[in-house]
Amino acid sequence: MQEYDLIVVGSGPAGRRGAIQAAKLGRSVLVIEQGKRVGGVSVHTGTIPSKTLRETALNLSGWRERGFYGRAYRVKQEISADDLRRRLLITLDHEVEVLEHQFARNRVQHIRGKASFVTPDTLEIHKDDGETLHVTGKSIMLAVGTKPYRPENIPFDGVSVLDSDELLDIRDLPRSIAVIGAGVIGIEYATIFSALDLQVTVIDPKPAILDFIDREIVEDFIYQLRDRSMKLILGQLAESVEKLDNGKCCITLDNGRRVVSDMVLYAAGRVGATDSLNLPAAGLTADSRGRLNVDPETFQTDVPHIYAAGDVVGFPSLASTSMEQGRIAARVAIGAIAKEPPKYFPYGIYAVPEISTCGLTEEEVKERGIPYECGIARFRETSRGHIMGLDAGLLKMIFSLKTRRLLGVHIVGEGATELVHIGQAVLNLKGTVEYFVENTFNYPTLAEAYKIAGLDAWNRMGDPFQMG
Repeated sequence: MQEYDLIVVGSGPAGRRGAIQAAKLGRSVLVIEQGKRVGGVSVHTGTIPSKTLRETALNLSGWRERGFYGRAYRVKQEISADDLRRRLLITLDHEVEVLEHQFARNRVQHIRGKASFVTPDTLEIHKDDGETLHVTGKSIMLAVGTKPYRPENIPFDGVSVLDSDELLDIRDLPRSIAVIGAGVIGIEYATIFSALDLQVTVIDPKPAILDFIDREIVEDFIYQLRDRSMKLILGQLAESVEKLDNGKCCITLDNGRRVVSDMVLYAAGRVGATDSLNLPAAGLTADSRGRLNVDPETFQTDVPHIYAAGDVVGFPSLASTSMEQGRIAARVAIGAIAKEPPKYFPYGIYAVPEISTCGLTEEEVKERGIPYECGIARFRETSRGHIMGLDAGLLKMIFSLKTRRLLGVHIVGEGATELVHIGQAVLNLKGTVEYFVENTFNYPTLAEAYKIAGLDAWNRMGDPFQMG
């Protein structure tokens, strides 16, 4: 039986970053991946595919040029599912090739097969060819990710009623789609299909969407969705889904209302992919959603030499934060020093339009009783916004009146997930409103919105040198 310094189960963002980190420090590392190719959910069904689908949809539909040429403008008149898939396959091949090269370069061994615990330090691997292996690890990291939640009362068929993993394999684009679940995944896919001019209905039992995002940003976002005829049915529960004889689907809500569409995407949550790991043999138990509890600083589970990182530990469930969790967990596991990461990290939602946020929301600032002021800039106020034909887009910054420091930055609009990093840097470096007022930004750029929003806040806050 072969022993490794670190065994990693799963090759998604957390697994691959943790494995490579340990290997770079000279440790023997084995990665076990049950999928056909390395990369995990992030590469094959989650982050990379959905963002590639988004970019393809925006390019082929001519979405970004419609501010100039009108809502009827399209680069390609008839867009098929094959058009969307073609770019996706090229991107996935590239991602897998890069990852396999990283593993080879850093001498990370990887085996394809399903892993399960035999003892707290021994794993059994069932390979596709029927062979069974046993390996032991001084430390073990579980980075198995999540899978779509599939309740028994939903008649999934992979054709007209799908989960978010199956959506990438559709053969034909429907004329209408109903999305059950207004979380990040549901909203991203709903807005992508809306950009392709499908009739889209979103259904969610909560009265509000994206409740962890600044309310002003969400309100602007919802206005843009409704302006292009997306239907949001909030505060109503989807009780059943029925496939009709004419090929359509009928969703019955808890108030008796019925929604008919060509296709239904069920995107109401995900569960940790821990059910096949035989966790009791390791002395571990998962919660009702298959997630593992960990120390938020070390990512150790209740069994000290077993770690967990990535989506399987819950919020924020981002590829970017999962990578950092995997790196920290690996360093702790092999006895290396792991510095605490910076306090503020960005959250990106790749909807159409994008949303990105970093730091405190206005609601959180109010709850903490911090005297504050906001500065706002709209993308149409920038010259670059005019050049790009943008008639929407909003950047909001929140500053402390006492210290004048930036407390949060929130953006909705084109390029939000790129722009947010300027605010993130200022937040982590404890910068003030003066940074944005006194610094020069490239012109014309959307980043100039930072200066406009900074001046907006500064004008309201007053010049500190004239106030004493």
